[in-house]
Amino acid sequence: MTNSALIDELKTLVEPGKVLTDADSLNAYGKDWTKHFAPAPTAIVFPKTTEQVQAIVRWANQHKIALVPSGGRTGLSAAAVAANGEVVVAFDYMNQILEFNEFDRTVVCQPGVVTKQLQMYAEDKGLYYPVDFASAGSSQLGGNIGTNAGGIKVIRYGMTRNWVAGLKVVTGTGELLELNRDLIKNATGYDMRQLFIGAEGTLGFVVEATMRLERAPKNLTAMVLGTPDFDSIMPVLHAFQNKLDLTAFEFFSDKALAKIMARGDVPPAFETDCPFYALLEFEATTEEVAEQALATFEHCVEQGWVVDGVMSQSEQQLQNLWKLREYISETISHWTPYKNDISVTVGQVPAFLHDIDRIVGENYPDFEVIWFGHIGDGNLHLNILKPENLSKDDFFAKCAIVNKWVFETVRKYNGSISAEHGVGMTKRDYLHYSRSEAEIGYMKAIKQVFDPNGIMNPGKIFPV
Repeated sequence: MTNSALIDELKTLVEPGKVLTDADSLNAYGKDWTKHFAPAPTAIVFPKTTEQVQAIVRWANQHKIALVPSGGRTGLSAAAVAANGEVVVAFDYMNQILEFNEFDRTVVCQPGVVTKQLQMYAEDKGLYYPVDFASAGSSQLGGNIGTNAGGIKVIRYGMTRNWVAGLKVVTGTGELLELNRDLIKNATGYDMRQLFIGAEGTLGFVVEATMRLERAPKNLTAMVLGTPDFDSIMPVLHAFQNKLDLTAFEFFSDKALAKIMARGDVPPAFETDCPFYALLEFEATTEEVAEQALATFEHCVEQGWVVDGVMSQSEQQLQNLWKLREYISETISHWTPYKNDISVTVGQVPAFLHDIDRIVGENYPDFEVIWFGHIGDGNLHLNILKPENLSKDDFFAKCAIVNKWVFETVRKYNGSISAEHGVGMTKRDYLHYSRSEAEIGYMKAIKQVFDPNGIMNPGKIFPV
């Protein structure tokens, strides 16, 4: 069957106008936020129902055509990139919130629901969906589940998998599975729901998800603290965790802050220049809690761990302080950064960062390095900015040379080469630094069970 005939057949499976093959659509839907791979899909298809998703998967099996899922395309591992003639399955039209259960505090969502949409829905119900990150306004729930998205609240609320009560998935054979049925307690063998969370669409496609909600936090308050060196940040974390229930604890370097200040749209937290900054958040539910936060701040100053700091006094100031951290990724995207999203246990963070910083400094003395991350859960974001005089390909090639030493250091600390961005195509060749040969073998065997013809997002997590 010719390519044109295959596309005509695909068009019969969905509503009119829901298969696109024009150049602009192929480029837009064939990529995510990574810039390592050129998009080259054959077509983009937009299902509106679970039955249409099943029909698309069966059609792909019949013709041995690879499928790539597409949500908000905000990923940073090339898990949603179609670079080899695949058909992209975009979930933009499966974007409805279907049902709310006030007793279980759960909400049933289609995969195209935008993260912010779910957050606002929860707020309207007097509740809270706590998985949050800079791309919440465009990322979709299916993608969040596929990558087990983390973000800025993990220290308190955990990853996406902590909030998935149940899933409906279409496997690589087109079969529909209902996993866990939204139960809190279910001790009936393997929890296959967890296999699909973080699987990056390689086992099947999420077509419905039941998400748990939480009570809304009260009077969220943030502090930004300047520290004299990186080693001071961990005792600050320890001091505040001993006194407060933190909802977030982030860090960023002076170079990261300088990029934000250069934008000109965010006021500085304070005038004192410091090499590193910590941003922490907590619920100031009583005046005593706020007083305890200030007392802990003063203790940190007395110990020499903090040079200066500020505590938000209004919702607007809270938002402005968060912008200092949340705008970093968007701001530095101008420099086409080479990103590493790495993690170790929290107690190992200082030694680990010093080791990585030394490797980067020795090998990239002329490159600007931006550090930031979710230090409260051991997750560091290493960003190397591309110089203007280097092409993208030459720059990425230079950065890739040092990956071996960076990831060997990750392995030395029993860490992860991808804390929250997934594996995709950017990390698949480095998976063995975080997973044993036996583990990878079992992972491949699991994929073979759910996707025997290898059509579901091939080339992601591990090479074809």
